[in-house]
Amino acid sequence: MSNIVRLIIACVIMGAGVTLCAFGFWGWGITVFLLGGITLLTFFFNENMIMAQFYLRKENSAKAEAYLAKITNYEKQLYKSQHGYYNLLIGLIESRTAPLKSEKYFKKALQLGMGMSHNIALAKLSLAGISMAKRNKREAEMYLKEAAKDDKNKLLADQIKMMKGQMAQMDKQQVQRGGFRQKF
Repeated sequence: MSNIVRLIIACVIMGAGVTLCAFGFWGWGITVFLLGGITLLTFFFNENMIMAQFYLRKENSAKAEAYLAKITNYEKQLYKSQHGYYNLLIGLIESRTAPLKSEKYFKKALQLGMGMSHNIALAKLSLAGISMAKRNKREAEMYLKEAAKDDKNKLLADQIKMMKGQMAQMDKQQVQRGGFRQKF
């Protein structure tokens, strides 16, 4: 359902609630008005996105992917501030099956913008992991520094520390394989 249709339905339901209160049916008027408020909330927070986030937290990516698949055209069905979060969720689901293909979703999420800094840090941390998989150390370090800067509440501090440790191991593996010395 288009987001504009949701807004119109919410206004009609809330108007009906106010009308019922005006005619003296306070119980029904308040109930209908609250129902309109819930419908108005779905304008700002899509129920499919909320369910997908819930199932991702429960480690059930199949159900999360099914709920995100119900969003056919995210530009029309979601409020503008949710476009970045939609791409972030798609990227998180895609990273479990094909990590290198998820890079475009994380970059799109950063481009569209997200309101919470820890989500920006999560996208940058994921991009750092993809850069490490591609053996692009400079880009990975850049994304890790930006992720550490954006993680103001230190929610991802352990993951950032672990990723830095993996980068140090990556350097050790390069030294062990061929090293910096040449044999004559």
